[in-house]
Amino acid sequence: MHPAPRHHHRALFLSDLHLGALGCRADRLLDFLQNCSADTIYLVGDVLDIWHPRRPHWGPQQDAVLGLLAARAASGTRVVYLIGNHDAEALAEPHHLPPGIAIVTQAIHVSGDGRSYLVIHGDVADGRWLRSHVATRIGSRLDNGLRVLDRRLSRLRREMDRDRRSLIEAALAGVNALMALGSRHERKLTALARAMDQDGVICGHFHKPMLHRRHGLTYANCGDWVDSFTALAEDADGHLRLIGWAAPASAPIPCNSAKLEEVLP
Repeated sequence: MHPAPRHHHRALFLSDLHLGALGCRADRLLDFLQNCSADTIYLVGDVLDIWHPRRPHWGPQQDAVLGLLAARAASGTRVVYLIGNHDAEALAEPHHLPPGIAIVTQAIHVSGDGRSYLVIHGDVADGRWLRSHVATRIGSRLDNGLRVLDRRLSRLRREMDRDRRSLIEAALAGVNALMALGSRHERKLTALARAMDQDGVICGHFHKPMLHRRHGLTYANCGDWVDSFTALAEDADGHLRLIGWAAPASAPIPCNSAKLEEVLP
């Protein structure tokens, strides 16, 4: 039996958990969820990543994450699963998913101050080829292979800080950044929100936490649980902010203010 969460929010948005992938830090994710609760939890795509060669990387912590989400849903928390480009295998076999969780392609979230946001994974902003299942599988397998190589090389180091990113991990983060090169994807997603008469868009996919109004509407990217370990939180008054989770038994910390505006009034 876990103690009650220490931090409660009106809504939490988490994206790109990649449960089943080698790079997923299920330990940090589990610790975050044990310490943070919300009236509504949005899982903004790429939650389950179970199409890796041979078998997914799955263990007790991954089971515990799904079990905790199921328990939250059973206790009255609204849990919404947005479909991402890595979720196809999981959705083909619904028994992988906890009960009581709504599965949708997009959602509309109305904040405490009355603003309305389009919530969507974000892969619709990719080029046609990148949106294909073939491209997703290739990218997933390359990521898996590089992380396997990285872990084998790491075993050669006698002293290694687990939380220090290696060169390969940094390279993988760079690939995700290249996918979001410039701001074209931001403009596409904010244009989609504008066409739907929304006040902004909340997405994932690019593994690049961000919160700003540079395109006339609010653009928020939740980040991921492979490299950035961030989530988007809505406070009771409707304010949005990005928070990071540095390590187990941690507390929410502001993200790098040089890269984003942390709080939108």
